[in-house]
Amino acid sequence: MNNKGRVAIVTGATGGIGFEVAKRLGLDGYTVVLNGLQADLGNQRVEELKAHGIDCEFMEFDVTNEEAVNSSVAAIGEKYGRIDALVNNAGGLGGRSRFEEMTTDFYRGVMALNLDSVFFTSRAAIPFLKKGTHPSIINYTSNAAWNAGGPGAGIYGTSKAGVHAITRALAKDLAEYGIRVNAVSPGTIDTPFHSQIKSTKPEVFASWANNIMLGRLGQPEDVSGVVSFLASKDASFITAETIQIGGGQALGI
Repeated sequence: MNNKGRVAIVTGATGGIGFEVAKRLGLDGYTVVLNGLQADLGNQRVEELKAHGIDCEFMEFDVTNEEAVNSSVAAIGEKYGRIDALVNNAGGLGGRSRFEEMTTDFYRGVMALNLDSVFFTSRAAIPFLKKGTHPSIINYTSNAAWNAGGPGAGIYGTSKAGVHAITRALAKDLAEYGIRVNAVSPGTIDTPFHSQIKSTKPEVFASWANNIMLGRLGQPEDVSGVVSFLASKDASFITAETIQIGGGQALGI
């Protein structure tokens, strides 16, 4: 499909999976707006993508800040006259805490990073998605949404369960406008997210592949290819779905 003229926003796009998604959509022909919190890194990433002939720009804003999201997404939509794909990639573990010791600030911070961000960006983008071609929203959930996360990650799992639910709720709400809403659920992907354990306990990191049916860790490209598909016309009859990208990890072996 010719995606020239189509516009995609990828939040949290200065590294890891987000950057690979931005690159893939750019190679698909989208004009890509990368979001992040570090302007120097964001501008560096833009130069890397432009070297591949990708039309892109960086916009710095905090996805947990309602006012910043509203103004930034509106500026993007008004500049280009449309938004065709919103990829809510920003999110994270936010640390670990058992519930007994969990502070309210920690709870609110994790929920804001993973769930508030999806609500804020999606709400702000809807008026411009209505002007898009085959418009869609793609969110990120996690195995933790089903298994409630590992030790100390219970509130992360709770937030991702919320993303799973809001994906389906948005899909219901926006179907009449032809806006599709889906989610991806990456398994263990080899990104800087795991850099600490990879450097300090490489044997533990390598052993994670033993719990994956396909026998390897995922790569950012494994996720970006699925996001590219979900944003495309080929997925025009897919909405309210969550696609597991974990090499069978969710089933266990």
